[in-house]
Amino acid sequence: MTVKLFFHSLRRSFKLSERLFNVWQRGGSVPKRIALVSIMIGFSLYGGVIQSANAQALVPHTLELDRKKLEQQGLSLAQEAAQIAQFQPTTDMIQQMALPRAKLASQLAPKNDKVWFLLGGLYLQTKNFDNAASALGRAKSLNPKNGDILFALGSVYFQQEQYQKAAEYYQSGLRLKPKDPEGWFDLANANYMLGKHPEAISQYEKAISQNNKFWPAINNIGLILYEQGDASGAIKQWEEAINKAEATKQPTAEPQLALAVALYAKGERQKSIAIGENPVGHSVHLYEVLFLRLQCFFAVRP
Repeated sequence: MTVKLFFHSLRRSFKLSERLFNVWQRGGSVPKRIALVSIMIGFSLYGGVIQSANAQALVPHTLELDRKKLEQQGLSLAQEAAQIAQFQPTTDMIQQMALPRAKLASQLAPKNDKVWFLLGGLYLQTKNFDNAASALGRAKSLNPKNGDILFALGSVYFQQEQYQKAAEYYQSGLRLKPKDPEGWFDLANANYMLGKHPEAISQYEKAISQNNKFWPAINNIGLILYEQGDASGAIKQWEEAINKAEATKQPTAEPQLALAVALYAKGERQKSIAIGENPVGHSVHLYEVLFLRLQCFFAVRP
């Protein structure tokens, strides 16, 4: 019996707004939000221009002050959008609450790469890949030395199954941030999908070397070893992944279920069933969802 396993693909898009939010929190320079009435006169929620600009053409000093205020408003709106996205809301909530704020922020602060980075991340979360690439491209043009922007662009193409292009962006990001464990993990996933298993294992190991508790990389090494016929090595990896996840209070259902299937294939059926019936860190409902996912991702053939 051969078992083809899924791999844990940690999507960077879910971390973009959180990273941005944390940067702003540390900086502490974003002003408290003022009522939007003052800027809604000149802007619609989805787009618009400063209608009063022509009237102020003869008073450039006042116009400059107004621009600064508008930019501050934009940064405050972007922070609100980041706060909404930080808690992984539904797609509808992102589209109705976070995206409108981020769109308006990009108009009020069009030269701020962080705002475009946030907007691109939100588009990525809603799988609007064209707009995500456009917004992230704008962020990159404003700040070409930001590795996170390059990682995000890689995720845009990874989710569209353009793995070679994704790998190229991940590599560019790692040249700027060589100690980023998620960057190595993302690159490993791309190479896994390209069938470059030795490279993928090496890159998963680099992710672990930067964060020895990064259990998804350990989990995926187990996948490759299993596909190469090393069931014992794979089982050791999944057991280690479970231990690391438990130590950091992370859900363990994915490595648990992978381990259960591998043990079942080895003939250790009672142990397999015991592990599969005890999805640590998950509700019964979520376990059922994961089990259905496994039925799709596991191709079991006699």
